[in-house]
Amino acid sequence: MQTKRMRVVALGVAALVISGCSTVQTPSKEDPWEGFNRTIFTVNDKVDQYALKPVAQGYKRVTPQPVQDSVTNFFSNIGDAYNVANNLLQLRIADSVSDLMRMVINTVFGVGGLFDVATLAKLPKHSQDLGLTLGHYGVPAGPFLVLPLFGPSTVRDAVGMAGDHFVNPITYIDPAGVSWGLYGLNVVSTRANLLGATDLIEGAAIDRYSFVRNAYLQRRRYLLGGGAVTPDYGDEGAPLPKYDEEGVTPPAGAPGAATPSGGSAAPAVPSGASAPQGASEPGDAAVPAGKMMPPAFFGYPSLHLR
Repeated sequence: MQTKRMRVVALGVAALVISGCSTVQTPSKEDPWEGFNRTIFTVNDKVDQYALKPVAQGYKRVTPQPVQDSVTNFFSNIGDAYNVANNLLQLRIADSVSDLMRMVINTVFGVGGLFDVATLAKLPKHSQDLGLTLGHYGVPAGPFLVLPLFGPSTVRDAVGMAGDHFVNPITYIDPAGVSWGLYGLNVVSTRANLLGATDLIEGAAIDRYSFVRNAYLQRRRYLLGGGAVTPDYGDEGAPLPKYDEEGVTPPAGAPGAATPSGGSAAPAVPSGASAPQGASEPGDAAVPAGKMMPPAFFGYPSLHLR
């Protein structure tokens, strides 16, 4: 009877996956498998809702904060093995040496990585994996892909994830039960650390699938660019117009642009602020100190569980 029920559940899941492949009529270029991905995303969400999230919430309630921090530091120290290996593969020698020093310091002086002494020593932590290494050498990301239980990825990152498995020292711990137990603890600890982020997504995002997909892809581009993303302004490499040359008319609103009265437009000065000393003419007014527009920046934490 139990076997029959299991078969019915398996057939139901298979039918759901197959039907999900045809729900999106116009998939995007980055996500041609959106129907399939949304189905897996929904399945993962249900597993998280009824299994992983309650376990993470219980772990957070019963575990003292210093112990939670030590568990996070322990797995973060092990994760530096990814950074050392992949920085070395990318010929980032300085970063690789820095990550190796982090591992040694935290392992020796941080009691096996339970305490993050290297951060106190101002050694920066890098974020690298085999997927980024493949991208560093020009391997395209491929279509967006939602993996069962593992979450958002791409074809390239999925291949890299399989390779990173063999770099992880936990893989070689014997007996296998201890290894799987540590993997499980890492997943629960990571999920507990993301409880606030996922609650924010659930409250703010109308379409959580699109939000997570876009956040993941932009985060990977950010890491692949070495922590800096160059905005796309259309005609890349087009020279900027030289407004000081004769015959080139500045656009309306630009400094020095002609006004309808025939004069030149001066930068606006906030009401109540006096013009800087030495600015006798309106066109000589300068922007007050501290009144600068901040640059656009994007940095959303990856939801990828390692």
